[in-house]
Amino acid sequence: MRSRSLPILDFVRIAGKENVLTSPEERCCYSYDASKLKALPDCVVLPGTAEEVAALVKLANRDHFSVFPRGAGSGMVGASIPVGGGLVISLNRLNRILEVDSDNMTAVVEPGVVTGDFQKRVLQHGLFYPPDPASLPFSTLGGNVAMCAGGPRAVKYGVTRDYVLGLEVVLPTGNLIRTGTRTMKGVVGYDLTRLLVGSEGTLGIFTKIILRLLPAPEGVRTLVAIFPRIDDAARAVCTIIRNRIIPSTLELLDQATLQAVENYLHMGLPIKCEALLLIEVDGRDKLLDDDVGRIETICREAEASETEIAATPSDRERLWQARRAISPALGQIRPGKINEDVTVPRTQIPALIRAIRSLAEKYRLVIVCFGHAGDGNIHTNIMLDRKDRDELSRAEQAVHELFRTVLDLGGTLSGEHGIGITKSPFLQWEVGAEGFEAMWKIKHALDPLNILNPGKMFVSNRAFFRG
Repeated sequence: MRSRSLPILDFVRIAGKENVLTSPEERCCYSYDASKLKALPDCVVLPGTAEEVAALVKLANRDHFSVFPRGAGSGMVGASIPVGGGLVISLNRLNRILEVDSDNMTAVVEPGVVTGDFQKRVLQHGLFYPPDPASLPFSTLGGNVAMCAGGPRAVKYGVTRDYVLGLEVVLPTGNLIRTGTRTMKGVVGYDLTRLLVGSEGTLGIFTKIILRLLPAPEGVRTLVAIFPRIDDAARAVCTIIRNRIIPSTLELLDQATLQAVENYLHMGLPIKCEALLLIEVDGRDKLLDDDVGRIETICREAEASETEIAATPSDRERLWQARRAISPALGQIRPGKINEDVTVPRTQIPALIRAIRSLAEKYRLVIVCFGHAGDGNIHTNIMLDRKDRDELSRAEQAVHELFRTVLDLGGTLSGEHGIGITKSPFLQWEVGAEGFEAMWKIKHALDPLNILNPGKMFVSNRAFFRG
């Protein structure tokens, strides 16, 4: 839907003049996300209440202009990009933690609450909110819910959808509804909460979120294991979990990643080895030493050449240093990247890595792999210079082959980043024509005018956004 001239005076009446942004400089700040895609909105409004959000969406239905919900703009797939212009509704002013209920272990928050800040607040009550996307120091809970964010702890604790009990949401028509419950059980009617979580801003705008919390674990233990062969690392991952030990984190860095981080930090990483596993267990203190000891034994039996258990908090921080340095280290290789978060069954990780190596050689690319080995979620980073059109074209061809390989291995095209713009041409590959049509019918039923976040998920060509 191409936007017509917008009713700016109505926006001012609803949200106040200071919360309506119309200058090119202001609008530019809301034109992009972490995907590096960009499209300039015609206007940005920062509402302060659910009723203001609803009023803005009702205006969009009246005047037929597009609406794009936005959190912190930290998404990786262009899900908040205002395609074709229109109104960006930024939820940053809706940023209150409304309630933390220690007895029932629930919380009620607004969508603009920063994830890391929320985790710190509930920890003061002895509680724990597990989802931990890499962007948690700045991403917001509304965006996390919209994209069903994951993170390293997903192997043990699951992803965002596993902690959302209920929502207050403005539908694409401007109607305000409440879904779910404040209880652990609830099976009344269709599960609209689960439908809306992960809907990427196409089915509703969240104005309140009810979250489930857990008791905070007493302690944590951290171990690193080095493997000359990545097949042995994958075998260790499967053996650990088969032995009924579920680590809170089970991260893998491949050889290209180790080389990149070593070039960046010069910390003596084993760059000739094919894989490094960073493993953590959490829970009751008196059980953790046994768990981490059993994990070390499993890794040794799987031909790990070296293991180290962190003895102190400073040791733990040192072991995490390589993992946290990946992003800046990759920036030293090439100025840009295509970051795909493909996921395969754990046992297929070696086959995936070998296929990626073949793609790197075939298309003359540098491809770096790391990620959440415990749940098979491997971040595949194709390093490139987006100004080099030949290199970009080769990278796009590699992405096509990568996705075919992932599906052939029984995997999925996205473990936690979502579809947005960048993966929309491939959605039908995974869900099939009938599944795609069913999803579109749901979208059309709730949003008959295609008001809310158009140009996402259901489009087949992303060429407009390249570069």
